[in-house]
Amino acid sequence: MLSGLGFTRPPSGFLSQALTRCLIVLVSYGVLWSITGHEMLPGGNLFGIFIILVCAAFGGFITTRVSCGVLPSLLGMLIVGFLLRNVPGIDVAKHIDKKWSATLGSIALVVILARSGLELDPGALRRLKFTCVRLAFGPCITEAVTVAVVVRYVLDMPWLWGFQLGFVLGAVSPAVVVPQLLVLQAKGYGVEQGIPTLVMAASSCDDVLAISLFGVFVGIAFSKGNLYFNIFRGPIELIMGIVIGILVGVVCWYLPNNQETNRLGNRFVLLAAFALLSVFGCNAAEFSGAGALGVLSMATIAGHGWGDDEKVAVSRAMAVLWEFFQPLLFGLIGAEVTWQYMDVSLVGRCIGALCIGLLVRMMITGVLMAGNNLTLKEKVFVAIAWLPKATVQAAIGSMSLDIARERGYTGKFQEDLGVQVCKFFLLSLPLLSILITAPIGAVAIAVSGPRLIRQAQPGHNSQEPQ
Repeated sequence: MLSGLGFTRPPSGFLSQALTRCLIVLVSYGVLWSITGHEMLPGGNLFGIFIILVCAAFGGFITTRVSCGVLPSLLGMLIVGFLLRNVPGIDVAKHIDKKWSATLGSIALVVILARSGLELDPGALRRLKFTCVRLAFGPCITEAVTVAVVVRYVLDMPWLWGFQLGFVLGAVSPAVVVPQLLVLQAKGYGVEQGIPTLVMAASSCDDVLAISLFGVFVGIAFSKGNLYFNIFRGPIELIMGIVIGILVGVVCWYLPNNQETNRLGNRFVLLAAFALLSVFGCNAAEFSGAGALGVLSMATIAGHGWGDDEKVAVSRAMAVLWEFFQPLLFGLIGAEVTWQYMDVSLVGRCIGALCIGLLVRMMITGVLMAGNNLTLKEKVFVAIAWLPKATVQAAIGSMSLDIARERGYTGKFQEDLGVQVCKFFLLSLPLLSILITAPIGAVAIAVSGPRLIRQAQPGHNSQEPQ
């Protein structure tokens, strides 16, 4: 029995893997401590990030192993991040610098979006374009309007603040949705109908729309910038993202040259560098919505020009990067959820507003999927896949409140905004949406996918919905 676990000389099997990973962790910690000193001691920023990374990776491993692969690893990662922030005595996550957390989260998002773009089928995407547009815009806008109406008439929150909250909640999370869809796509589920391509492509456009319209209502509420520019920010960012993607994608067709010896390595580095520049450059230019769409489109176009073999090779390199950044991203997202702003007397109303918005979103998604060759079960799956929230909510959930404070509000919203519970809802609803929809949505996609969507047969001819 012991030999089966690897208790041999030298160690083998599971024991060898465990010892190797423990040694990597210890040596990595030693190197970082040698370089940074106190930053890698308890209470330091890097120490908190390191502990999140290691513990989230372990939590993801345990979740997958215990559930025999049924539950996605990100469930364990989210739970570990949440515990490391909220359990007294081990709340190491509270020492993490928010700028570091946001930057690392953006890098992780770049990796998964680039990988998603490389996995998209351009031919299927062309045939799916009308469905993709409906799916990207309709559910997001409908959920945002629903949430705004609910918080206005049930909680007496001002319209502008209600719409800000609505568009924060209206964004789906590619970081949750895409990895689960890639797993299903690799097994052939939904490939004939183009379901993975449809949802992955629409999710980035959905985020661009949500972030842009959130910015519009922030600008109106605080008179920030030109009103007309704020109104047209959404279309501008969509066009910018697509243009950036086309230009970079075409450049990557020709550089590096096909005759270079390390062509694949250079293509990977060039695509990764352009993708990072797209996200961080657009953030610096205050067109944050364009960056993510730029990454997705540049990876899709570049991969189309490279051909299947080289596209797969670069995608595998991105998958290796994702193995590192996935526990970091979801551990940090879990650590964003804190009980500090959770008032038990109001949590029920928060969950009620969230559930109403999600219910309307699912219904509208089903309606917008009409008119194609998907079965009822497949439409239900798309509606389920359109629920998880995480990255956008963690990134901009508290932005309205931060701007209000910068503009001189006292923080007493019953005086400043005429609404006693504004502060609570602005902080708590985005965090509750992560806590509820990210794990439930990820598990629902993983479990329902094989049951609701058809598996492609070898040598099939794709017939995607229009």
